[in-house]
Amino acid sequence: MNEAAQGNPRENASCRCCVVGGGPAGMMLGLLLARAGIDTIVVEKHADFLRDFRGDTIHPSTLEALHDLDFLDDFLRLPHQEARVLEGRIGDVTIPLADFSHVRTHAKFIALMPQWDFLDFLAERAKRYPSFRLKMSTAVEGLIEEDGRVVGVTARTQEGVLTIGADLTIGADGRHSTVREAAGFAPQDIGAPMDVLWFRLSRRETDPLETFGRIDAGQILVLINRGQYWQCGYVIAKGSADRLKALGIGALRERLSTLAPFLADRVAELDSFDAVKLLTVTVDRLPLWHRPGLLCIGDAAHAMSPIGGVGINLAIQDAIAAANLLSEPLLDQGIPTDETLAKVQARREWPTKATQAIQVFIQKNMVSRVLAGSGKIKPPLFLRLFIYLPILRRLPARIIGIGVRPERVAAPARAPNSVAAKS
Repeated sequence: MNEAAQGNPRENASCRCCVVGGGPAGMMLGLLLARAGIDTIVVEKHADFLRDFRGDTIHPSTLEALHDLDFLDDFLRLPHQEARVLEGRIGDVTIPLADFSHVRTHAKFIALMPQWDFLDFLAERAKRYPSFRLKMSTAVEGLIEEDGRVVGVTARTQEGVLTIGADLTIGADGRHSTVREAAGFAPQDIGAPMDVLWFRLSRRETDPLETFGRIDAGQILVLINRGQYWQCGYVIAKGSADRLKALGIGALRERLSTLAPFLADRVAELDSFDAVKLLTVTVDRLPLWHRPGLLCIGDAAHAMSPIGGVGINLAIQDAIAAANLLSEPLLDQGIPTDETLAKVQARREWPTKATQAIQVFIQKNMVSRVLAGSGKIKPPLFLRLFIYLPILRRLPARIIGIGVRPERVAAPARAPNSVAAKS
C-alpha cells in the first residue's frame, strides 16, 4: 500500500539508498554502494538466509566480480564443489555441452555452494563498511511518496512499524516483489512450458563426479553434485504436478530409477511428496524498471527460466551495473534523476531480452518436445557434433558462464574498510 494518501509518516530511519531484498542482487548492490561510501540500508524480510531450494550456482561472471573486489580467494575457501564441464545424457548418448576451461575469467568453473553461504559471505564483507546497514526480519509493506516521487518505504518489524526515508529505493525483492506491486508495475508474461520438482538424494563416492542432466522422452532430470548429496531437479510439464502426485511417490521413484539407474538404491529416501518442492517456472520482465526515486533489478525486473541456471548471475550483473552507474550521482549530485535510472535499464534490458530469447527458444524447441514425447529419444545431429568438435562447447560455456553482456566492478572504493583499518 502506498502511503502518499496518508501524508508523510515520521521517519524512523533514513539513508541515501534503501535496497529492498537481501538476495544475491540486493546484497551485492548494498555491498558495492557501501564500498563507495554511500549510506545504504538493505532490508530483508526473513530472520536469516537459511532457505532451501534456492539457486546454488555461482557462475564465472560472479566469481570474476568477487575477484574485482579482491574477495575470490577467501570465497573459494568456503566449502563448495566446482563444475568445469556440463554434460547431458540424451537417451543413451552422453554429450559434453559446455566446457568452461576457455572462458576468460580467473575461475573457469561454476562454483556450487548453498546460497545462504554466499549471502552470508556478502553480508559479512558489507558490514565491514560503516555506511552499510542490514535490517533482517523487516518486511516492506509499501512505498512512501511525495509529489509523485518515491522517498522511502514502510516496513513491519518484530517491534512494530518502521519507516525508512531514502533518496533512492531499489526493489530487489524477487519475482513476487512487493516493491514492484506497490509501484504499480506489471510484468509482461513471456511464458514457460514446464515446472520443476526440486529435492535431494544422497551421493556416494562411486557416483559420477560432474553436474549433468538426463533427458529421455517425456522427462528431464538435472543432477547437481553437492558433495554429500545430489540436488535434483525433475522437469515436468506446466501444471502437471497434481497428476503426478495422484500417482503416488512410487511413480516418481520409478521414473528416477529409469532415468538414472545408479540412484535406484536410494530413491526410497523420498518417503513422500513432502520431501519434494514444486518450483513454478515463470519467465517475465517489466516494460519499465523505474520511476522517480525507484528502480527494480534482478527477478523483480525480470524472472528467468531455470535453463542454464543463469538467473542469479544475471541479477548480480544488474546490481553491478546499477552500482557502476548510480554511485557517482549518489555521491556527487544528490538525488539520481529518472534519466539516470533509465540508463540502468538501458544497460541491462538488452542482455535480459537476449538471454530470455535463448531460453524461450530452448523451451519451445527442446523442452516442450521432450516433455510431449514418448518412446526412446535420440539426440539431434547438431548436438552429436559436440562430442567430436570440442570447440562447439565454448559458446554454451560463454553464454552460461559469462552472459551476453558481462559487468565488471567499476564503482569506486571510497569508504574505509573497518577490518583493514584495524590491521
